Amino acid sequence: MSRAVLQPSQQKLAEKLTILNDRGIGMLTRLYNIKKACGDPKAKPSYLVDKNLESAVKFIVRKFPAIETRNNNQQLAQLQKEKSEILKNLALYYFTFVDVMEFRDHVCELLNTIDVCQVFFDITVNFDLTKNYLDLIITYTTLMIMLSRIEERKAIIGLYNYAHEMSHGTSDREYPRLGQLIVDYENPLKKMMEEFVPHSKSLSDALISLHMVYPRRNLSADQWRNAQLLSLISAPSTMLNPAQSDTMPCEYLSLDAMEKWIVLGFILCHGVLNTDATALNLWKLALQVSSCLSLFRDEVFHIHKAAEDLFVNIRGYNKRINDIRECKESALSHAGSMHRERRKFLRSALKELATVLSDQPGLLGPKALFVFMALSFARDEIIWLLRHADNVQKKNADDFIDKHVAELIFYMEELRAHVRKYGPVMQRYYVQYLSGFDAVVLNELVQNLSVCPEDESIIMSSFVNTMTSLSVKQVEDGEVFDFRGMRLDWFRLQAYTSVSKASLSLADHKELGKMMNTIIFHTKMVDSLVEMLVETSDLSIFCFYSRAFEKMFQQCLELPSQSRYSIAFPLLCTHFMSCTHELCPEEMSDYPRQGITDVMNTATLNERTSALMNFPLSDYDTKIMSAKVHKLLEWDGRGLKRHHIGDRSLSLCNMFLDEMAKQARNLITDICTEQCTLSDQLLPKHCAKTISQAVNKKSKKQTGKKGEPEREKPGVESMRKNRLLVTNLDKLHTALSELCFSINYVPNMMVWEHTFTPREYLTSHLEIRFTKSIVGMTMYNQATQEIAKPSELLTSVRSYMTVLQSIENYVQIDITRVFNNVLLQQTQHLDSHGEPTITSLYTNWYLETLLRQVSNGHIAYFPAMKAFVNLPTENELTFNAEEYSDISEMRALSELLGPYGMKFLSESLMWHISSQVAELKKLVVENVEVLTQMRTSFDKPDQMASLFKRLTSVDSVLKRMTIIGVILSFRSLAQEALRDVLSYHIPFLVSSVEDFKDHIPRETDMKVAMNVYELSSAAGLPCEIDPALVVALSSQKSENISPEEEYKIACLLMVFVAVSLPTLASNVMSQYSPAIEGHCNNIHCLAKAINQIAAALFTIHKGSIEDRLKEFLALASSSLLKIGQETDKTTTRNRESVYLLLDMIVQESPFLTMDLLESCFPYVLLRNAYHAVYRQSVTSSA
Repeated sequence: MSRAVLQPSQQKLAEKLTILNDRGIGMLTRLYNIKKACGDPKAKPSYLVDKNLESAVKFIVRKFPAIETRNNNQQLAQLQKEKSEILKNLALYYFTFVDVMEFRDHVCELLNTIDVCQVFFDITVNFDLTKNYLDLIITYTTLMIMLSRIEERKAIIGLYNYAHEMSHGTSDREYPRLGQLIVDYENPLKKMMEEFVPHSKSLSDALISLHMVYPRRNLSADQWRNAQLLSLISAPSTMLNPAQSDTMPCEYLSLDAMEKWIVLGFILCHGVLNTDATALNLWKLALQVSSCLSLFRDEVFHIHKAAEDLFVNIRGYNKRINDIRECKESALSHAGSMHRERRKFLRSALKELATVLSDQPGLLGPKALFVFMALSFARDEIIWLLRHADNVQKKNADDFIDKHVAELIFYMEELRAHVRKYGPVMQRYYVQYLSGFDAVVLNELVQNLSVCPEDESIIMSSFVNTMTSLSVKQVEDGEVFDFRGMRLDWFRLQAYTSVSKASLSLADHKELGKMMNTIIFHTKMVDSLVEMLVETSDLSIFCFYSRAFEKMFQQCLELPSQSRYSIAFPLLCTHFMSCTHELCPEEMSDYPRQGITDVMNTATLNERTSALMNFPLSDYDTKIMSAKVHKLLEWDGRGLKRHHIGDRSLSLCNMFLDEMAKQARNLITDICTEQCTLSDQLLPKHCAKTISQAVNKKSKKQTGKKGEPEREKPGVESMRKNRLLVTNLDKLHTALSELCFSINYVPNMMVWEHTFTPREYLTSHLEIRFTKSIVGMTMYNQATQEIAKPSELLTSVRSYMTVLQSIENYVQIDITRVFNNVLLQQTQHLDSHGEPTITSLYTNWYLETLLRQVSNGHIAYFPAMKAFVNLPTENELTFNAEEYSDISEMRALSELLGPYGMKFLSESLMWHISSQVAELKKLVVENVEVLTQMRTSFDKPDQMASLFKRLTSVDSVLKRMTIIGVILSFRSLAQEALRDVLSYHIPFLVSSVEDFKDHIPRETDMKVAMNVYELSSAAGLPCEIDPALVVALSSQKSENISPEEEYKIACLLMVFVAVSLPTLASNVMSQYSPAIEGHCNNIHCLAKAINQIAAALFTIHKGSIEDRLKEFLALASSSLLKIGQETDKTTTRNRESVYLLLDMIVQESPFLTMDLLESCFPYVLLRNAYHAVYRQSVTSSA
């Protein structure tokens, strides 16, 4: 290439470096995915694991790159059958390798052009040019190393080419060069060392320019601390002064990138290590601080072993080999502790920086450089730890386990949040800076240039004009700034002025280069803050270290002092988007993509790249370039293991937030358990012992054993001797407050176009746990039929709710919503997950356990106590009925179940009543003829006596009616408790319902009246006609029986009960007890059963309730008067007690009056009966 012909301005070095660097990253992404696919047996191309093709693959690899198809028909026969499928499915892999080859050609061409142009490189002057040049060399080197690590590359390329030859009769046109490339780069670094001999001058100059930058970035934590690095408050007088540096972009340059430049760069131009002491010192310094480098994502390069293996075969390199070994020993011994101390310093430095900036965000303007330096330093240390923790043998493992890394990441995220939040503040500052200072200084520099060609002068003038035109009003108006064109022009200008014999040489005007680098940084503060955050603090590499990522998260949660920083891990998932590339779209989404085969066959990499190179300078735009590259290189990924980074980021973010919520839920549960235990100590049942001790103390009785420890009184746990005494509850509250700080840190976060709300995770877990806890606290045992008393459960639930309400002090969640969702579900039969609720558990227990024992005669209802009480029996019950049915327990039950739950309880009770009524109707049908006659013969004693003897199942009728009465008595208790509870919570509403019920006009239609009764019943108010009972009995209507017949059966049922009452007098248990205001066999419950069953039945059949009850009273009084004439003492044993039933029936009924009773049954008999039972009671007591 002749220098006379070569025009540097026409070589478009800036454009080529930009495009090839971007393309190189894309090619690395594709090779990385191919390597991962080939390393996974499930994702590997099927042809490489097909047993039928095994011999063919081995033959192809053995002969590679030679092609022999004539004499090996037997081995390649199977290949012939599948050639078309192989071509189709391996095209992606094959043409990716072809693209790598063509990318290499472009790089080599550009490097030769740079050498010919004798480009001047200095990272402190022409930063963009030098950085992009070094990046390209490292990308190219990494690409060739990655290619050599794909073990199946020969098999894939060979298989495709054999299939191509079998299909088309000739090899693919790219195969000879590609095959030779694979062979040449078996040992890529060795080959590239030879290849870079002509480029060593340019490369070494670029690397040596780092001698002022890299050592300054590679200081120890003590040196940072002594210099008070990153501190805004170390010099208060200069706090408002802008942070300045002659090498602005170098201050936040990635240390990881510089180490790769130095280590790999000096390996490629290793000769300079023997001739230049500066180069050797740089190289040794890089070897001493790291044991491995990150090639791409989680692919690492072990630098000491690789360098030693390369130099061992070079004559005269014994000194370098010794240097490598010394550096390796130093890295293994000291690097870990040095980086550990750096992270420790950065934690405190970033914390101070974030705290000051949160209080004074205006400082983000002058001190923006500090922010990006802090982010870059922290990012480098975290990446160093990540790659070394998994890939290096350590002498001191503790240096590579950092349980406080979450704190460092958290402060990074806090600084990033400040930059995003206060971006307009920074824009205002730097717009004024650019227009008021930078433009003036740059104009003076340009004016003082001794030589300034026309093209360069036009570009420089455009810079000044662009900056001068800026104003704060543009920021206030929300105008979108775009300085990309200006930055690209400066990149081009660097290329023009850095070649040899340039009219304006940047090497001679370094002040201009340094000033422009500063200006470029200032423009980025106006229009590229997001890109700057990605450049300085991107931690998307965690996506490829999932195991280490999850381990760090678990360590963070396990350490209480670090749990407040756990939100940093979900926030890191927002970074993962930045590690994708347009050349590998299958990592991003599943949108339709064009197959690669047609594209690759119609356009080579040369053609595609040349299309990009020919962009007019004025029309150059990065986004357009990316779009064109993307369009030209779409591919479908058939046979390739897809690494959906989006899916991975979503799943990791979801897992982290879920684990944080679970941890918080567990802490809250432990606190609730402690509080429930404390609340339990205050229950009335625990005061018995204290009262007993007090009584005994007064009477001077010593009942306790000597040496028995005195029981601690509730509240002792709150007494502290000193502040150092920490209880378990204190520790739980501290841990919870730390974790809740993390959950409450951000209201939501965007990950891959999905919004995550951390607080909702906690809310969801609290709902689930609260539901399980409420059901669990019932302590229901189906085998033993044990269950917690409602009052005790209510106490525990209230304690639980008190703790949950306190969560609002830590996290901004609506705990009332949790209560509503959970407690309302508990009022239903099943919750939203189909699990039993406390409503179903208590309903089943009261029906199947308590009321069943009442039916068995073990429990009686005591009206005087308004409770069910155990009766003395041979087999003692496992529970005390009074402790579950007195008024306080029923009120507690109403509080727990609420109106909905109590309604379900009522419906279940009515279902049992309806089943009993159905059986009673069957008994009536059996005796229908006799009962019909008795209904009209109640004034004929002799006939009634003979007819009564013909009745069957008299005892069964009374027993079933008694059961109905017992159930209705229990329901009455429940309704009364519900009314009390609602009157306390909603007194005005209850009083309105009560007033509405009490003022229903008598002429009101029954349907309307029933609606009012239903409302009243839901509020716990007693009604003349029970709507629930009406609904339950209405469902029993038989299709085979006419309404008239149903009505007749209802009437005869009342007759049957009335004529059966006298038989109760012969029962020993029918004796009335004044103390309980009832009978021990619960026959006093008949009064409620008779009245409510009659009211319900005759409402259904539209009969007169009052008339039918009058008829019942006439029959019952006639039957009972007959036993007054009986002389058999056995038959009349409890005659007076049974007489009282008539009075109870009338007292219970809203339809009967005492005057009516007096007309049927002499009141003197009732008075005498009361005297008799009370006298008998006194006698029995005596």
